[in-house]
Amino acid sequence: EYIQSYYYNKLELTRFSSSVGKFVGFTEYGVRNAEYWNNDASFLSRAKAQKEVYCLNHIQIEYNNMLTKS
Repeated sequence: EYIQSYYYNKLELTRFSSSVGKFVGFTEYGVRNAEYWNNDASFLSRAKAQKEVYCLNHIQIEYNNMLTKS
């Protein structure tokens, strides 16, 4: 699962979760940002593509590192 969170002053404003597939806001400002980002198809598809960039390409490396250190 890929999660990208946006914080300000230690308060989580907005989060993108690959399992949900969209941005979710936790404050009034975060909800407005989430609505705007979810309505922007290019921004939303870029966030969904980040799972493949970060997770799928590096999972085997991370998995191997964990196995060799235990």
